[in-house]
Amino acid sequence: MTVTPDRPAPTAAAAPASSTAASEDVAAAQVRPGIIDRFVSANRAYAVDFRDGGMDARPVQKVAVVACMDARLDLFAALGLQLGDAHVIRNAGGVVTDDTIRSLTISQRGMGSRSIALIHHTGCGLLGLTEDFRHELEVEVGQRPQWAVEAFADLDGDVRQSMQRVRTSPFLLHTDDVRGFVFDVHTGLLREIH
Repeated sequence: MTVTPDRPAPTAAAAPASSTAASEDVAAAQVRPGIIDRFVSANRAYAVDFRDGGMDARPVQKVAVVACMDARLDLFAALGLQLGDAHVIRNAGGVVTDDTIRSLTISQRGMGSRSIALIHHTGCGLLGLTEDFRHELEVEVGQRPQWAVEAFADLDGDVRQSMQRVRTSPFLLHTDDVRGFVFDVHTGLLREIH
């Protein structure tokens, strides 16, 4: 089940040599705020200057973007988007699943979007997985996942498959402006897939 990322993961610190050191580590962990505590603190600072811009839930640019959840993709910066411009739907691999179609349908039929951009990227973790991932999970936890991994070996081919899934969905009103791209995590450039 190991995914090989584009860059090496940080290594964990060596285990404490004694029970005293272990106790000190536990005490320090209890005092040191976790990442979610930092989110809450950052949100309080953000809210001090926050002003409601009066936007509603409809995307100003009438576009929905489906992309991978990879932390290296800053979609707003990479696409020149501002808050309120687009609906952004993210999942592992940026694949078009039933839930993605659900979100796109709500975006179009309920919120007025028309265009759809699909964005995969180089170095994606799904390139290293197979459907065996589900079997390994079943062995580990005793229950088979209801979802498919949606792993792929051909990045461009998966973008094309995702575009086809969107274009053939009976639930979507607008499938004439669907475009797919691969984002290069090393250059920041989009490459369009036809």
